[in-house]
Amino acid sequence: MKANQFLILALSALIGCSVFSGNDNPSKVNIRLSNVSPYTYQDIRVSTTGDDVNFGDLRSSQFTDYSVFETAYRYAFVELQINDSTYTLQPIDYVGETPLKSGRYTYQIDADDSEDRFSRLSLTLIED
Repeated sequence: MKANQFLILALSALIGCSVFSGNDNPSKVNIRLSNVSPYTYQDIRVSTTGDDVNFGDLRSSQFTDYSVFETAYRYAFVELQINDSTYTLQPIDYVGETPLKSGRYTYQIDADDSEDRFSRLSLTLIED
């Protein structure tokens, strides 16, 4: 009897656990953002191939939840605000790039001390 109860408990725990949760979809590309700068980012928008996703605000050293993208690459269009000024990462195109495989990724976004709209931000892809 105790063995059956243990088996039922163990199976329940396994079924309840999942690598993917919330907005994740294991058959798609799941991307979250990480703010590795000392600044708070406001009104973050990310687009990989025209599918504009609003991630909202993100404080320093924090992560967003994952969002599902149909197609994404190792870099993306990113626009955000720091202290009421807008900054943009603008890819020219994705020619020659290979789309990311289904899974979880983090776009790690950093900002330097520059005030230049198009060169202040940098993005690093992390495979989770």
